[in-house]
Amino acid sequence: MLFLQNISVVQFKNYEQQQWLFKQRITAVCGPNGSGKTNLLDAIYYLCFTKSYFSRQDTQIVQQGKSGLRVDGNFLKEEKQHELVCIIRENNRKEFWANGEEYKKFSEHIGKFPCVMIAPDDVGLITGNSEERRKFIDTILSQCNTDYLNWLIDYNKILQQRNSLLKAAAEHNRMDESLLDTLDEQLSEKGQLIFTARKQFTEELIPAANRYYQSIAENEDGIEMIYDSQLLNDTLLNLLQVNRQRDLYLQRTGCGIHKDDMEITMNGYAFKNLASQGQRKSLLFALKLAEFEILKKQKGFTPVLLLDDVFEKLDAGRMHNLLHKVCMEENGQVFITDTHAERMESQLKAIGADYGLIKLL
Repeated sequence: MLFLQNISVVQFKNYEQQQWLFKQRITAVCGPNGSGKTNLLDAIYYLCFTKSYFSRQDTQIVQQGKSGLRVDGNFLKEEKQHELVCIIRENNRKEFWANGEEYKKFSEHIGKFPCVMIAPDDVGLITGNSEERRKFIDTILSQCNTDYLNWLIDYNKILQQRNSLLKAAAEHNRMDESLLDTLDEQLSEKGQLIFTARKQFTEELIPAANRYYQSIAENEDGIEMIYDSQLLNDTLLNLLQVNRQRDLYLQRTGCGIHKDDMEITMNGYAFKNLASQGQRKSLLFALKLAEFEILKKQKGFTPVLLLDDVFEKLDAGRMHNLLHKVCMEENGQVFITDTHAERMESQLKAIGADYGLIKLL
């Protein structure tokens, strides 16, 4: 089991300086909008991923008008203590430390302290474009397999180089064919590895998500999910060669694993066009709980689960089923936020949960 014992923040978002101690496995965080509930969850996520869940740039999480921040916490993982510290200096230099040793690459930390976040905006995973679903798959695979994260980093670098070459060729009306051949081979090698990992992963993810959806919604609703990739029918190297002239004309790479998607339908039609808000949220939870299950299986211990504002737009029955699943059937550490302490406590008491309560003003 992975258990966060305490966390402290300095100049992190709306917090000047604050610290929390966690004793119970389930922690309810309550307070009005703007009180910092989500920011507390984001600080926990930051320790697990070396970055914010909600902000792309570190400068956006430093308290407004200030320079620099610090986040540190102590995890108990498989009965061993781990101290994590992240510091952003006043000159914006970022440092991340684990047990007194500084990481040379932040990517080395990914997957060591697995964490699953569910937040309101995550519905974009269901309703948004394919990039959202690729990011979801990549985040899980990167925690399970350090090689995968390196393949992905390499692929994106090569893709950027290839697109720059295509653009330069169009501007100067001259192409270095041998360089393009080399980039195609390199892109194909990394792309095929990523494709194989994604294909195997979705073969595990999709049945698990279907199972969780039926458990939460108590209905399968005719939902079907399929992993879609151009590489299902051809090799990436061949696709790059066949589409070379089109890529030259468009000045970008039109085929590859950066076009992959996970298509979701309901009774044969696009899910996002038919589904109710309750169905969308149920499927979001189902996918995230499938992520939770896979990480637990891969790591051999339970990840930390962060549930931000999950009560909205979910009826009492689905809410009860979800909470029972994550709080009672699993033995992992859970953090849940809500604007109404009474609602939160009544729901947790109804399932017989032992919990700690943090009230923010």
